[in-house]
Amino acid sequence: MVDVAALVIAVVLFVILSPGLLLQIPGDERPVELTNSRTSLASVIVHAVVFAILFYLLQLLFHVHGGT
Repeated sequence: MVDVAALVIAVVLFVILSPGLLLQIPGDERPVELTNSRTSLASVIVHAVVFAILFYLLQLLFHVHGGT
């Protein structure tokens, strides 16, 4: 059976960290805006960096091994 932990972690983080869905960092008018459903290039970059860091840390925390 294929280890799907990495996929589950990635999907959950993607949904939670989608810019504008729950929050947007940095916001248009404030540093953090909640549920505004808008994005900017800066917020996409910040959310991508946060996603990568959290994904890496969660893989280390749960001892997820990619590959076969």
